[in-house]
Amino acid sequence: MTVRTVRIAMNGVTGRMGHRQHLVRSLLALREQGGLDLGDGTVLMPEPVLVGRRAHALESLATRYGLHEWSTDLDAVLADPTIEIYFDAQVTSAREAALRKAIAAGKHLYTEKPTATGLDGALELARLATSAGIKHGVVQDKLFLPGLLKLKRLVDGGFFGRILSVRGEFGYWVFEGDWQEAQRPSWNYRAEDGGGIVVDMFPHWEYVLHNLFGRVTSVTAHATTHIPRRRNERGEPYEATADDAAYGIFELEGGALAQINSSWAVRVHRDELVEFQVDGTEGSAVAGLRRCRAQHRAGTPKPVWNPDLPAAERFREQWQEVPDNGDFDNGFKAQWELFLRHVALGTPYEWDLLAGARGVQLAQLGLRSSAEGRRLAVPELSL
Repeated sequence: MTVRTVRIAMNGVTGRMGHRQHLVRSLLALREQGGLDLGDGTVLMPEPVLVGRRAHALESLATRYGLHEWSTDLDAVLADPTIEIYFDAQVTSAREAALRKAIAAGKHLYTEKPTATGLDGALELARLATSAGIKHGVVQDKLFLPGLLKLKRLVDGGFFGRILSVRGEFGYWVFEGDWQEAQRPSWNYRAEDGGGIVVDMFPHWEYVLHNLFGRVTSVTAHATTHIPRRRNERGEPYEATADDAAYGIFELEGGALAQINSSWAVRVHRDELVEFQVDGTEGSAVAGLRRCRAQHRAGTPKPVWNPDLPAAERFREQWQEVPDNGDFDNGFKAQWELFLRHVALGTPYEWDLLAGARGVQLAQLGLRSSAEGRRLAVPELSL
């Protein structure tokens, strides 16, 4: 067995998502399992090189995990010919410029979303990367969640018949930072710093809807700021200039309708932090992060509306659990493995910068729809 090392510059891993999901639960987990077996007698061993602005935080992470290289000089790291892949998990406002530098340096790209602050920038990144002949991918992690993998199994198996509608509920209460510390960084609530739930979540909804049910063809959205004043990490008050809730209706190719509520000002009365209910002519299903329950047409009960009597049926108990039928790895790690195979072997990979641009497009049109109070068509993108 031949071991091939692939050096990966990881920018932004001092943040929560970059640290926990991409560094620890993806690349370090791959190292701990002995690397990625490519199936041709080669094992690919990822070697992270940490990049960021805060030297003390980078040094602390490197020491904690036994890593040997870190740097605050992105240009120097990109100039290193031994670095093959550049990964970006920075704040959105810093991402586009860094990705452009990595493309110019000829590095393969793997990046969090949104890929840019506007559609023009996102499309230009896709064009530049394609012209440069480099491989590029965008994190679309929710496709690899156990609940949505089970839901896709139902879709692919024809369980639903004709799909009529998709209803999604996402969110939780993010504390304002006064009497309890906020569990999200304050920049998320400042539009000038790239914050906002539409910019954050609509790219997720685009790829979930696109990959499971069909391309989004129109959007009607209402974005709002429910909590106008919060406190930052130092306990100082600030004005929340970004939307913290969005209510969207998405028309899909084929005729189905999706309604998705996204909010950081909602208290959870669901089994999971995100749930999707899909209704079709032959059956329905409810999928979350891990679970998926289904109800077939033949097993659908016949409720009768009677507000004068207490409900006698236990509706949740009338659904059947969809079995795992396999082992599910961490979703971020699963997509990293696919991208690394794509880089090493040239295997097909569809979640590229053009796919990332579709997410930016939907967020941009969602904000415009909210501002103008009208439904907007979502044109199909191409390079």
